[in-house]
Amino acid sequence: MSKAQFPSLRMRRIRQTDWVRRMVAETRLSVDDLIWPIFIQDGKNQSESVAAMSGVNRLSIDLAVEAAKKAADLGIPCMALFPNTPADKRTKDGNEACNPENLICRATHAIKSAVPDIGILCDVALDPYTNHGHDGLLEDEIILNDETVEILAQQALNQVAAGCDIIAPSDMMDGRIGVIRETLEFAGHSDTLIMAYAAKYASAFYGPFREAVGSGDRLKGDKRTYQMNPANSDEALREIALDIAEGADMVMIKPGMPYLDIVKRVKDNFHIPTFAYQVSGEYIMLANAAEQGLMDRQSSIFESLLAFKRAGADGILTYFAIEAAEILNS
Repeated sequence: MSKAQFPSLRMRRIRQTDWVRRMVAETRLSVDDLIWPIFIQDGKNQSESVAAMSGVNRLSIDLAVEAAKKAADLGIPCMALFPNTPADKRTKDGNEACNPENLICRATHAIKSAVPDIGILCDVALDPYTNHGHDGLLEDEIILNDETVEILAQQALNQVAAGCDIIAPSDMMDGRIGVIRETLEFAGHSDTLIMAYAAKYASAFYGPFREAVGSGDRLKGDKRTYQMNPANSDEALREIALDIAEGADMVMIKPGMPYLDIVKRVKDNFHIPTFAYQVSGEYIMLANAAEQGLMDRQSSIFESLLAFKRAGADGILTYFAIEAAEILNS
C-alpha cells in the first residue's frame, strides 16, 4: 500500500475525465458476459407478458427463434430456455421432461436449426413438469433423491438429443452431476458442457420466475429440504467441490446479488468458470424502481452487472441481457 499522503496523493486525479476513468477501470462488462434467459410457451406467433415481470414475455417457439436471431446479432453467446408447460402435461412424476417433443426440445431444435452459432442452455429439473411444483419426485411429502436423479439423467439426454449445448441441473439433488455426466458419456455426448447450479439457495427472490413458468401456484410446501440455507457459506464450497469432482465444467450461484460473497469465495477457491443468475426478484426490484422514476434504469442495470464481475463472476444470466447488449454495442 502506498505511503504517499495528501496533497502528494490525490485520488481524484484518476477520476477527473471520462477517458481516464475508462483507461484505469479494474472491471469491465462485455456482451460476452451475458446469458439471456427466456420463457417458452405453446402456440404460434404468441407473446404473452409475464404479469410478475414487467417487460418480460413468454414466447411461442417461432418468436423464440426470432429472439435468438436478435441475440446472436447483438453478440450474446448463449440463451437459457425455460418452459411454461401446459397444465394437462404436468403430472406427479413429471414424465413430460423426457418427452422428445416437449416444449424445450422443440424450441432447442428450432433455435439451433435457425441460429446454429448461439449456445443453448437447458435447465434440468422437474418443477416445470410436475403438478406439485417440486424439482423432484414427491412421495408422502418427501422428495426422493435417487429416483429423481435417474429421471434427471434421462431429461438431460433428451435435451442434448434436441441440440442443447449446456446442461444446467438446477434441482439440487445429491449426486446428480455424476450420474448425468456418466449418462452423457455412455451415450457418446462427451463434449456436452455441464453448468451445475452448485449453490442454489432457498430464496424468496424466485417468486416471479415461478409465476413465469407456471409452477408457483402448484407448489406444495417449500424447497428447503434440497435448496440451500441462506445462512450458510461454507456449505456452498462443499457443494461446489462435489459437483466439480463429479464432472461439472462450470458452476452457478443463484440468486446473484444477495450472494456475491459466495461468488467471490467460489472463484477464489476453485478458479473454475463461475456464473451468477440475476434472478427474477432481482430483476423486478430494478425494473420497477426505474419505472417509478426512483432510479436511473441504465445506470442501475450496469452497476448491478458490474457487481457480479467485480465479485469474480465470468458471466451473468440476466433478463436485462438484450438491453445491456444494445447499450454496450452502441
